[in-house]
Amino acid sequence: MLIPPVNLNFINSYNDEMKNITILASGSGTNAENLIKFFHGRGDGQVKLLMANRSEAFALVRASKLGIPTRVFSREDLYSSGKVLHELREFSTDLIVLAGFLWLIPPEIIRAYPKRIINIHPALLPKYGGKGMYGSRVHEAIIANRESTSGITIHSVDEEYDKGEILFQAECPVLPDDNPGTLAGRIHKLEYEYYPKVVVEYLSRF
Repeated sequence: MLIPPVNLNFINSYNDEMKNITILASGSGTNAENLIKFFHGRGDGQVKLLMANRSEAFALVRASKLGIPTRVFSREDLYSSGKVLHELREFSTDLIVLAGFLWLIPPEIIRAYPKRIINIHPALLPKYGGKGMYGSRVHEAIIANRESTSGITIHSVDEEYDKGEILFQAECPVLPDDNPGTLAGRIHKLEYEYYPKVVVEYLSRF
């Protein structure tokens, strides 16, 4: 396990003020569902909104079943019209959490939420990051290069893909008989265990 900059000893602490989380997603939404369930009933943070850039993203279904409001937005909504930023403000968002969201966050949202946007990547950055490196593509590259370890990186988001400050990393072995699916299963376990813990610790910073 890599040494994390965040202090996970404080994951059960509570702040006086409830913080509002908006999740941005593009796909199936397993991490989003895990975060929603983790924060249900807590006193320090709550998921107030899930937004997706694909109407068919199953993350929308998962969130709706758990009583979380959802929104679908277009590329124009994110990059031109300001609609996404308006929605974030309407829901009094304190922290934006990316959960399988594949588009680059535009500068105006980064300026509006400095150091308040975080993402999880299925590899040990700075290796195997950047545009186009997501999901099975990452695992395929790691196996093809005969890496002995992989893992997750949770990082803040800036104006470049996967270049923000690293907040936490955890690693797992890459086994000789791994395929992208088996390696992904091991990575998902790390994501489900650590992403909520890092998010709640990060909320305590502001």
